[in-house]
Amino acid sequence: MSSGRTEVQVRPGVEGDLEALTDIYNHYVRETPITFDTAVFTPEERRPWLLSHPEDGPHRLMVAAEAGPGRNSQRILGYATSSAFRPKPAYGTSVEVTVYLAPDAGRRGIGILLYKALFEALTQEDVHRAYAGIVPPNEASRRLHERFGFRHVGTYREVGRKFGRYWDVAWYEKEL
Repeated sequence: MSSGRTEVQVRPGVEGDLEALTDIYNHYVRETPITFDTAVFTPEERRPWLLSHPEDGPHRLMVAAEAGPGRNSQRILGYATSSAFRPKPAYGTSVEVTVYLAPDAGRRGIGILLYKALFEALTQEDVHRAYAGIVPPNEASRRLHERFGFRHVGTYREVGRKFGRYWDVAWYEKEL
């Protein structure tokens, strides 16, 4: 995808991305209820998360990177993951998916690119369902998930407390 004078590439995440991915996630920890984590992470604390998403298998990490003219390195714009839905073996063919974007990377179609790549990669895996939890109000996330065929299946009311208040989580499901 071209955006002005920059090109966006989606690729599997690698260990060299860890600092940028941690920075993106920590923004949501500090500033939003989108994640129920309440303390920021160091890259070293996030390393097990990164390593739990290899380049193959049902648990993937896709990264959107932007390289501008004359730049030697890529700027990470966001990432999408598919992770274990629950730890018990019978849940093995279900994944939980999510997208996180850099604060200035919204409204550019980056989430669409990330999910296209993620779901394309998952077509080769033994995955039956994908689930996504969305903390309302988050219209951009709701629209993104509905665009990819997710449907709302229920809401956990006041399931998490952050910033001195309780938050709901709306759950969405997609057949793969």
